[in-house]
Amino acid sequence: MPHFICPNCGNRSISSERTAGFRERARGCSNCGFGFLFELLDDYYPAPNAAFFITDQQGRLIGAGRGARELTGLGDADVIGRPVQEVLGLDFENGDDHIGTALEWGVRVLDKPVVVHAEGDRPEPAKADIFPAYDDDGGLLIVLTPR
Repeated sequence: MPHFICPNCGNRSISSERTAGFRERARGCSNCGFGFLFELLDDYYPAPNAAFFITDQQGRLIGAGRGARELTGLGDADVIGRPVQEVLGLDFENGDDHIGTALEWGVRVLDKPVVVHAEGDRPEPAKADIFPAYDDDGGLLIVLTPR
């Protein structure tokens, strides 16, 4: 049974909970009411201090969820509509572009060491987990866990 995670509060749910009742359209988060959830192929438990960011199909940020302000000092108003690399300055080992890979191929990228240079701020070492959206809207869920 597919698992889902809310980028706003980190709440996890399973598919049967999302379509219970008479609605054909899946519900948002049952915990905080956030409008959409990301499907995980298996269950995923982010660290309590993980930061969530959401992008569209072009890699522009459309939301900063739980933990984003604590890691980067940035909230929704600071990031919406801007390219993820411009805002977060993600520097992966070996110069890899895991964001581009996840967007182009629609694959998960897990446990990748990264340095976050949010808005040119001091570097923060982190671990990145990147999940593609499996719907027609595309986009990514980026989970950054400070190291």
